[in-house]
Amino acid sequence: MVAPVVGLTGGIGAGKSTVASHLAELGAKVIDADRIGHQAYRPGSEGFARVVEAFGPGVVGADGAIDRRALGALVFADPAARARLDALVHPLIAAEVAAARAEGFARPLVVEAAILLEAGWSPLVDRVWVVSTRRENAIARVMAARGMTRAEVERRLDAQMSDAERRRHADLVLENDGSPAALRAAVEAAWRSLVS
Repeated sequence: MVAPVVGLTGGIGAGKSTVASHLAELGAKVIDADRIGHQAYRPGSEGFARVVEAFGPGVVGADGAIDRRALGALVFADPAARARLDALVHPLIAAEVAAARAEGFARPLVVEAAILLEAGWSPLVDRVWVVSTRRENAIARVMAARGMTRAEVERRLDAQMSDAERRRHADLVLENDGSPAALRAAVEAAWRSLVS
């Protein structure tokens, strides 16, 4: 029997990475779409050249790598710029997910992707799990973790699909407004149901 593929999504600050790490501890193979996306434009790569060509030398940091904060400020302020970046990165992420699926795996595969639904990757997964949190919680978490201003976080939240829309596509919603222990218990319950 082939193990199921779970698409794990949610807005910025919802707690996707925390849920993904719990699932990895429980035995899932986790593919982090953001990590693949960032690797897609590492220095010296074709993706790097395309990003600089599309967005200009201002997105290159002092270390010679793409400055993700500068790039983010551009793409989250301009839907057309975001679409250009997505067109560069999404096909690379989709190809990695398809390759992992083709390899086969004994334990569930989890694809952690903030833009799973927006990118049209639902056909790559068997189930969609959404991590959800109240907007204020998301704003506070991202400001604390990434040192962004409230306005920067709100711009990113406003550029993303709404939680209400994500919920319409979800097979399971993991609420992340309580304690870390409550989230962990919800993840463990979902895992037991997935592997049973």
